[in-house]
Amino acid sequence: MFSKSKINEPGPKAADAAKPAAPETSAPKPTADFKSQSAPKPKPPASVLSADLHITGNIKTTGDIQVEGNVEGDIRAHLLTIGETATIRGEVIADDVVINGRIVGRVRGLKVRLSSTARVEGDIIHKTIAIESGAHFEGSVQRQDDPLSGKPGSKPAPGAAAAAPADDSKA
Repeated sequence: MFSKSKINEPGPKAADAAKPAAPETSAPKPTADFKSQSAPKPKPPASVLSADLHITGNIKTTGDIQVEGNVEGDIRAHLLTIGETATIRGEVIADDVVINGRIVGRVRGLKVRLSSTARVEGDIIHKTIAIESGAHFEGSVQRQDDPLSGKPGSKPAPGAAAAAPADDSKA
């Protein structure tokens, strides 16, 4: 009923065999290349550290991490989600930090969110912060325009000192 047409097949055609080959530069590029270049690559899923996992050491990635287990060390990521069963003992640095579990140490993030189940013992340095009712927090909060830099000389945003006075009596 249907037959395969040889018009669109690659390779020389009988009619073209007698003609000299044209340079490749004059041929238009296939549209498939255009589609693959313009289509964004799908974002890989977050790496999940399960609840039965205990890590001693630092973790660094440009991707996303969801921690459900225990980490004794510093974590640096793009999006860091601390699960309800997780405990982190170390510094956390990420563009986005979502805390549902426990952190003992400093938190640095452009966007930091403490959910109602969060337990944080340490300082939070942020650009924006959200703290849900029920969250437990012991430490100081400081707003900086660039909280990820980690430079102690970074100037806090105007009015940040008035919002969260530093308490040097804690060690």
